[in-house]
Amino acid sequence: MTIRLDGKKLAHELELRLKEEINAGLPKVGRPPGLAVIRVGDDPASGVYVSNKEKACSRVGVRSSVFHLSKEATNNEIKAKIQELNDNNLFDGILLQLPLPKGIDEGILLKEMLPNKDVDGLHSYNLGKLLKGEVGPRSCTPAGVMALLSRNKISLEGKRAVVIGRSILVGKPMALMLQAANATVTVVHSKTKDFAHITKQADLLVVAAGQPNLIGEEHIRKNSVVIDVGIHRITDNQGRSRLCGDVRFEELEPLVQAITPVPGGVGPMTVAMLLVNTVSRWQEHCGLSFSLGDLLL
Repeated sequence: MTIRLDGKKLAHELELRLKEEINAGLPKVGRPPGLAVIRVGDDPASGVYVSNKEKACSRVGVRSSVFHLSKEATNNEIKAKIQELNDNNLFDGILLQLPLPKGIDEGILLKEMLPNKDVDGLHSYNLGKLLKGEVGPRSCTPAGVMALLSRNKISLEGKRAVVIGRSILVGKPMALMLQAANATVTVVHSKTKDFAHITKQADLLVVAAGQPNLIGEEHIRKNSVVIDVGIHRITDNQGRSRLCGDVRFEELEPLVQAITPVPGGVGPMTVAMLLVNTVSRWQEHCGLSFSLGDLLL
């Protein structure tokens, strides 16, 4: 029987754990963890994501503030806001909501952030710590995938893992985390020829292609594990809209050992790991015991 990897359930469990950690530390430091979110422009999807993050912060006791800049904001204006938040000791974490409007260089802006306030794990320093296998903030989506696999006791050692996509947000850090877990990893992308030949060899397939319903039966090996990172809103011929991922879930579910649904799979875990990174930064900044290392390996 196929296992549905329930990210919503695990995210709830992690939120309860984080709430306990915050309640335990509050009497000692006198303030809750603080998260600053910088949103630039009016991308509708970003608005939904930011709202979900605010709600999650509220549930566990993290103080969150959203700084919404116009789509006309310049690199220098965004940089000034990051520097202001770097100097504000009430904020333990800073999140630059991606994607940014065209013309804004996210690479330059991410470098402006203090590495110990980077809760998306995308600063060069923190990516270097990931590469070296040192504990630190981890890119939220791949870290959420690793937590989901661990909770469901899916062993990675010696397994063949294929990652579709090579973005700095998901694909590249995902590959590094899987390698650290002793999987043999292959990354395929838009320039890979006959990628189905590669994906059909995978014990674990992580799909972060950004294309709805791309992956079907012809791309997978039976009894493999499939992780769907994509989320899209599509409209059918009758004008009804629904969410879907990068894989054809109904087609694959009967064929695989385990699979993530969309919604309710990787998405909630991404938000949960943002909270984990924020609380761990708070523990460090306030001299509290570091208790979340098992989630940031």
